[in-house]
Amino acid sequence: MLKLRLKRAGRKRSPSYRLVIMENSYRRDGRPIDEVGYYNPISKQYNFEVDKIKKWLNYGVKPTATVLTLLKKSEIID
Repeated sequence: MLKLRLKRAGRKRSPSYRLVIMENSYRRDGRPIDEVGYYNPISKQYNFEVDKIKKWLNYGVKPTATVLTLLKKSEIID
């Protein structure tokens, strides 16, 4: 099953995350199918590719709880 989830990047104690599409059985930092944005929790900065995200959601990809919250805050999902 494909999931829309966060992949950790950045240094120790300075996280940043990439929003990726990957199989739910893959490890957190495994190879993604597609990268559709990034999120920095320290500076609260994010950049999502809305067209790609909506395309994948129409294909049936399920976002994780954290990603769902981010998408609602950025008003991509109602």
